[in-house]
Amino acid sequence: MTTPLSIGLVQTAARHHAADDPDAFAADVRRVTAAHPGVRLLAYPELHLCGHRPGEDPVTVMTAAAQPLDGPRGTRLAALARELGIWLVPGSVYERGADGRIYNTAPVYSPTGERVAEYRKIFPWRPHETTASGGSFVVFDMADHGRVGLTICYDAWFPETTRHLAWQGADLVLNLVRTPTVDRAQEVVLAQANAIVNQVFMASLNAAAPDGVGRSVVVDPEGHVRAEAGPGPQEVLTDVLDLAEARRVRTRGTAGLTRVWDPFEDGQQPLELPLYAGRIDPERWRRGVRP
Repeated sequence: MTTPLSIGLVQTAARHHAADDPDAFAADVRRVTAAHPGVRLLAYPELHLCGHRPGEDPVTVMTAAAQPLDGPRGTRLAALARELGIWLVPGSVYERGADGRIYNTAPVYSPTGERVAEYRKIFPWRPHETTASGGSFVVFDMADHGRVGLTICYDAWFPETTRHLAWQGADLVLNLVRTPTVDRAQEVVLAQANAIVNQVFMASLNAAAPDGVGRSVVVDPEGHVRAEAGPGPQEVLTDVLDLAEARRVRTRGTAGLTRVWDPFEDGQQPLELPLYAGRIDPERWRRGVRP
């Protein structure tokens, strides 16, 4: 049995030069949790703590903001999650990797103050974004609730990303976004499409103006929009999700009909995938989904 998960998606503008005021973000998190005391998983948009103002050189800001994940910023975030007893996804941050490169990375902190996951954006929005690309799909387990996968903004445009997270057993995929452009309309459709074809909850959290145009959404494993924020200023989108619903839909089918994780016959030959110089092995496909 799983326990329903109360989530809070903070649709807000980035904190410009947050490193200059490390207590401001903590104050905002305390305010949100006080107003929504039942929330267990609290998330912020892409690069919320590393924003640049209009007219600033984003590369200069990126270079100045980049820290190792176990640096001063990470230490404060871990302590904040422990203080409030919540799962905290503070948006993505600029991470300076051990290889000296800068990544757009989403860390996750548990209620005990442990960093339990970190996901590096695989698909930066080229040529506008200059961070290095990550190379791993990341999921993490929330005891008594289920499994959560991580993506960042443009990752949602590549179906391979969400498909792999669902194959790794994600019940919910959290997509952290910073989209100020007109294609947010398409991203909302993609959130529904990714939910439908993978039978997984999708939570797409966009920034508010001037860094984004809002319209954050929560979508269920059959593609229904459960909650949607407007295009305005800061808004906290909340929902309570029974993540076991994703496994039920995979077992019984979307609308009680379609089981996308069971398309192959016994003994069927692997399907060659020329684009990837690889293949889909029917047995491996089936083994990936948690019962």
